[in-house]
Amino acid sequence: MASPAAAPPASTSPASPADKAPDAAPPALAGLPIVPRRRPGRYLSGGLALLAAALLVRSLAGNAAFEWPVVGSYLTSPSILRGLLLTLWLTGAVVALGFALGTALAVARLSGNPVLQGLSWGFVWIFRATPLLVQLLLWFNIGLLYPTLSLSLPFGGELFSVKTVNLLGPVLTALIGLTLHEAAFAAEVVRSGVLSVDQGQLEAAASLGLGRGRVLRRIVLPQAMRAILPPAGNMLIGTLKGTSVISVLAVHDLLFSAQMIYNQTYRVIPLLMVATLWYVAVTSVLSVGQYYLERHFARGATRGGLPPTPLQRARAAFRRTAGR
Repeated sequence: MASPAAAPPASTSPASPADKAPDAAPPALAGLPIVPRRRPGRYLSGGLALLAAALLVRSLAGNAAFEWPVVGSYLTSPSILRGLLLTLWLTGAVVALGFALGTALAVARLSGNPVLQGLSWGFVWIFRATPLLVQLLLWFNIGLLYPTLSLSLPFGGELFSVKTVNLLGPVLTALIGLTLHEAAFAAEVVRSGVLSVDQGQLEAAASLGLGRGRVLRRIVLPQAMRAILPPAGNMLIGTLKGTSVISVLAVHDLLFSAQMIYNQTYRVIPLLMVATLWYVAVTSVLSVGQYYLERHFARGATRGGLPPTPLQRARAAFRRTAGR
């Protein structure tokens, strides 16, 4: 009777280097400490930048011409606060109306109607090519072109007539001029955001039978906002600072209020610093809001998740320090 075949002996040859784990370190190097790369240029440039910043702060704090006590006394004066409120109101109204009109212009530009495309393009071209100050002065002197505004029926006579000078005051003129200027730039921002959405996703949504409203609300806008928000935030801050131009129309905004005070007290530099500090404070608040709004719409855009916020980093550093 034949015996069963013996199993082949196991191979005792040493494993080749290719069979080893790629991340296995040689025994001689496993216990060596990891030394970070030295960057002397980084420390040198950082030290020079801190030195320059310290010298600048010392110059600003020690220069008697700024008259910081005078700045503090006028920082919350009633006329300055009234001008600040008017500036904030104009900024909010202009941005809201400008983006509403700009969105309509962007939709007309993206439509298949050649007439709407041409009119939208012409509006954007005219108002982007004309300086803002020129537009404001034209609207302020619109009464020279149209002394009266009237509405009449073809066979019913004139319904009403009003003088343009009595209808368009400085504040309304500033609102119209700033809104039309804002709408021209907002139209391009919204159009670029819509065009940044991948067309393949729109085709996939159409193949699933989703309605146009739902596609716009659930697919296009959440992705387009990632491209719209950064330039929109810059436009908001630019509008806040651009409202200072309306001081030429004698609108009592923040800058004009400061000018009215230093025309009486001759404290030019302190009052200009009051306006500067308020502009910096409001711009900083808007920048923080823009940062968190961008984080909200950036959810799911990266596989690794969003980086921690400065507040989260500070909390983590405090926990590490407290745990030692």
